[in-house]
Amino acid sequence: MKKTTAALGAALLALSAQSAFAQSSVTLYGLVDTSVRYLTNANAGNDSQIAMGEGVETPSRFGLKGSEDLGGGTSAIFKLENQFQLWSGKFDNSNNTLFQRNAYVGLSNNQYGALTLGRQQTPFFDMMGNTFDPLTVGDYWQDSWVYNPVGPFLFTNSSVKYNGTFGGLHVEGMYGFGGVPGSTGQNSMYGFAASYALGPLEAVAGFQQNDVSGKKFNIANVGAVYSFTPTLKVLAGWLHSQDNTGLADVDMQQSGAPTLAHVSPNRIDDSFYVGSTWQVTAPLALTVAGYYDHARNAAQLDGSLGNGINYSATVLAEYSLSKRTEVYGTVDFTRGNGAFLADYPGRNNQTGVAIGLRNIF
Repeated sequence: MKKTTAALGAALLALSAQSAFAQSSVTLYGLVDTSVRYLTNANAGNDSQIAMGEGVETPSRFGLKGSEDLGGGTSAIFKLENQFQLWSGKFDNSNNTLFQRNAYVGLSNNQYGALTLGRQQTPFFDMMGNTFDPLTVGDYWQDSWVYNPVGPFLFTNSSVKYNGTFGGLHVEGMYGFGGVPGSTGQNSMYGFAASYALGPLEAVAGFQQNDVSGKKFNIANVGAVYSFTPTLKVLAGWLHSQDNTGLADVDMQQSGAPTLAHVSPNRIDDSFYVGSTWQVTAPLALTVAGYYDHARNAAQLDGSLGNGINYSATVLAEYSLSKRTEVYGTVDFTRGNGAFLADYPGRNNQTGVAIGLRNIF
C-alpha cells in the first residue's frame, strides 16, 4: 500500500511539474446580450412590432480558448466558440452548427505571428468587427445591412489562416479549401487584409474572393480610424462588392420581404460609411454611424434588374454598470428605393428603438 501511495504521489508530482513547465491554460469566456426592440413597418401590412431579440452590436456567445507554451516564444493555441440566441436558447444558425464562430487549432510565435487551421473568421471580418466599423458590424438589419452580401462569407470552413504584427503593420491572410474532387478552386476562398497604425491614424485595406460552385463573390474594402483624443474617434470607409452567385440579392433581404422572381448574375454594390465613438464619461459611451449603398444590376420586385440606393443612421448610448455589465439604448432609421424595395417587408423605411442589457464573462 505504501509503495502504491508513493508511486501515485510521484506520478502526480511528475504531472504537476510537466504542467508547470508547459504553462498550459484553458479559459471559458463569453457574453450574454439581448434587447427589447420597437420597429415600424415590420410586415407587409406596415404594422409595428415589439420583440425581444439579439443585441445591437454583440450576439451572445460562449467559448473555450487555450494555449500551451512550447518554449522559444512559441505556443500551441486553440479556440472553440459558439453563438446562440439568448431569448430562445437555440443555436443562432439554420444548420445547427455547434461552433459557428470559431473552431481552430494552431501555433503562435511572439515574433513571427500565428498560423491556425479550422473554421475561422475571415480577415475582413476581423478588421471590420474589431476596429474599423463604428458599430463593430451590428446585429440589427437596420445597422448591418451593408454587410449582408458578404454575410455568408464572414466565416470559412476548412481554412488555414495567418496573422502577424510587425511594428505598426498588422497583416492577415486566409485560404479556404473547397474540397471538390478534380477542382482545387471550386468552393474555395482566399482573403487578405492589412492595417497600419501611424500615431493617431490607422488605415486598412483588404480583398476577399469566394467561389460558389464555380461562380465568384468578390469584396474589396478600405477604411480609416482617426483618434482626436483617447476618448474620441472618427471612422470612415468604402466597400465594393461584385456578386456572380446570385446570393447577394437574397441575403440582402429582411425576414418577411417578398420572394424574388429572379436573382442577378452580376450585382455590384458600392457602400460608404462614416461614424464616431466618444467615451463621454467613464461609464457613458456614445456612437453614431451612417451607411449608404448604391446597388447596380440588382434584382427588383418585378423580376427585372436595376439600380437602387439605401441609407441608414444609428445612434447608440452605452452605460457601464461595472467592468462586465452595461445597459444601452439605440435609435435607428433606414430607407431605400429602386432595387432596395425588395428588401423591405412593408414600406421602404423603418425606425427602430431598443434597450438592452449585456454581461461579459
